[in-house]
Amino acid sequence: MSAQIIRRLKPEEEEILRKREELAAVRATLAELEFELVDLRRQLAAFEGRYLRQVGTLYAVLDDWKARIVELRARLEPSAALQSEAEEARERARQTYEDAHGEASETPDFTPSPDLKRLFREIAKLIHPDFSKDSGDLERRTRLMAEANRAYEEGDAEALQRILDEYQGGADAVEGEGIGAELIRIIRQISQAKRRVFAIEQELASLRESEIALLKKDAEESEQAGRDLLAELATTVREQIERAKKEHAALAKQDKPL
Repeated sequence: MSAQIIRRLKPEEEEILRKREELAAVRATLAELEFELVDLRRQLAAFEGRYLRQVGTLYAVLDDWKARIVELRARLEPSAALQSEAEEARERARQTYEDAHGEASETPDFTPSPDLKRLFREIAKLIHPDFSKDSGDLERRTRLMAEANRAYEEGDAEALQRILDEYQGGADAVEGEGIGAELIRIIRQISQAKRRVFAIEQELASLRESEIALLKKDAEESEQAGRDLLAELATTVREQIERAKKEHAALAKQDKPL
């Protein structure tokens, strides 16, 4: 029988293997969370755009009529208090109009394909800046991740594939300087990644409790029940507009020229 000689790993070699496994795990966690964050931001932006188009524009009309009413009252019953109220109402109407017709309202609906999601996860896992080895590598990774975020938000799978190909085809930083240096590098990467994981978890929690996220959740639950929440809100605002028009018309009858 031939004897096989199995070399025992040195303690530092065993440690670096454990740290590599830990780094791989935290890479996977971080990549998934980065995907969740960019996806949630995009989903909320798309829903907000839909809300502004269907409901926000109507609130702008309603606030305009409310401002007209107060302005007419201030003319019928001149007073500093009513004049101040009229100015505040007009400013509120202006702001509501700008919000309803601004850039956010133009964000289209977004339904990412499985391929788009897969590519972004791969990029986040491979390219994330927290795993950079030096300042040049950090700059390159940061640039590519920013490009990946834009490509995902635009639903551009081809751009994501190009980013992935560019990174994989480039000359990556050389591992070197011995096992001790590599161990220190990995430990630092793990620490940086864990800090980023914590920061993303905090941001995700905040986003999920935001007003637009809660409204989106209500809309999704209503849809499951066979209702269209945004359409219902739009109907309610239209009714308020009609009441405001009637109130304004009644006041206008009192506004006779001298």
